[in-house]
Amino acid sequence: MRCLFIKEELLINEEIRDKEVRVIDADGSMLGIIPAKEAQKIANSKNLDLVKIAPQAAPPVCRIMDYGKYKFELAKKEKEAKKKQKIIDVKEIRLSPVIEEHDFEFKAKNAQKFLQDGDKVKISVKFRGRELNHTSLGEAVLNKFAKFLESDGTVEKKPKLEGKNMIMVMGPKG
Repeated sequence: MRCLFIKEELLINEEIRDKEVRVIDADGSMLGIIPAKEAQKIANSKNLDLVKIAPQAAPPVCRIMDYGKYKFELAKKEKEAKKKQKIIDVKEIRLSPVIEEHDFEFKAKNAQKFLQDGDKVKISVKFRGRELNHTSLGEAVLNKFAKFLESDGTVEKKPKLEGKNMIMVMGPKG
């Protein structure tokens, strides 16, 4: 079973079985409450469709419009909205609790690029063997990393020990 957001299809023309409907003309003016068959005749005389746009209303609201053009416009708007959507990736950077200064700066500059591109950054410090007894070193490295990147991002998840890793998540500013 696929779970998609399928819009309920609107009823058009002969599919509308209600006795009376509130009708809105193609130009947006209200025609009032009239029998559905009469509204269908008005729509046919204008070479347009009668579309039920608010079935839950009492009486249901129908509009006289070009249904094909309406569906095309909806699809166009949906496509535009999809185009403007920004997918946020989560990039991961791994450090060690005893990282050298040059390595630290190199990884921090990469994280800075990721944040400027609008991606989130997950920074993890992996503890090996006896390093696990000195988690304060890892926390100090992560705090230093956050301080280095404070102009480009904000800490969304504070440093927290999860198993043998200490993890912090930063998101882009703005």
